Amino acid sequence: MKALVLTEKEHMEMQDRPAAPLKNHEIKVKVSYVGVCGTDKHLYKGLPGSGDANMPVVLGHEVSGVIAELGSEVHGALNVGDRVAIDPNIPCGFCHFCHEGRPQLCENNQAVGVTRDGGMAEFVNVPETNVYPIPDSLSLKAAAMVEPVSCAVHGIHELMIKPHYTACVVGDGFMGQIFTAILASMGLKKVAVSGRNPKKVALLKQIGADDVFNPEKEEHGESYDLVIECVGVTATQERAVALARRGGQVLMFGVADPEASIRINAYDVFFKELTIKGAFINPHAMQDAIQMMTNRIDVETLITHELQLEDIPKMLDGTIKEKITKAVARIAQ
Repeated sequence: MKALVLTEKEHMEMQDRPAAPLKNHEIKVKVSYVGVCGTDKHLYKGLPGSGDANMPVVLGHEVSGVIAELGSEVHGALNVGDRVAIDPNIPCGFCHFCHEGRPQLCENNQAVGVTRDGGMAEFVNVPETNVYPIPDSLSLKAAAMVEPVSCAVHGIHELMIKPHYTACVVGDGFMGQIFTAILASMGLKKVAVSGRNPKKVALLKQIGADDVFNPEKEEHGESYDLVIECVGVTATQERAVALARRGGQVLMFGVADPEASIRINAYDVFFKELTIKGAFINPHAMQDAIQMMTNRIDVETLITHELQLEDIPKMLDGTIKEKITKAVARIAQ
């Protein structure tokens, strides 16, 4: 099969390699689309994602496709030919955190497209527990986005949300757009977005933002009950804390540099009774994500580019200069 392989830091090769043998409880999926994520860029640059990449490895953890083969001991309701989305995260099931029902903190987590081969190939083998059928109304292109939407859903699960709350999403990129659409669909009193790109204002308002502001160009004295940081750099993380009102909740969702630190006012955390939380990967969120994408949010309109598999290294190394908010690669022709 054709596969794009990360052979070493900042080097990918197109290879023709045999499909991996299918284990008893695995499902072979013929890949239709694979998303290209900021995590893929981190792994390409030698930084950790949900874990360290075990090179050589086929990246790609945002995957949709069609079931091609079932392992000999797969006994669920899935069948060859079913259209599916893939949850890439494979917790061990026996560590302290798995026993506590928090598999996102698993001490031995494996991940499709990170620690084992993923979807930047014609086929990928996945444990049957990680394969989710999608409704006919959801396109395979959109279904490649179930995983990132499920990560946002987990972030939403981490917050206490009431209809009269106001929210601010910090960051106007793809994940900021996903959070904006989800929060707007929940009927909050107000959803604002802090972003820098004026070309995205119309889209953000189309998907539900009540207000979009550029904090670097305009005074903004408002504060919010919920603040969701989707960038992962020091300046925006510190801004997120500052935007929280008394009793506010701050969700740190953007992936930061592992060596980065932020400065926060300890008295503000105390006096304002702030809650500052993280949200890592997507535990127990795939089915909610599929339902939201079916009924409430149109994620496919947020995909800005459709690439070929061969284009992905040029995107990751910056050779493609065009601004890409979200790209998928079409694998099955």
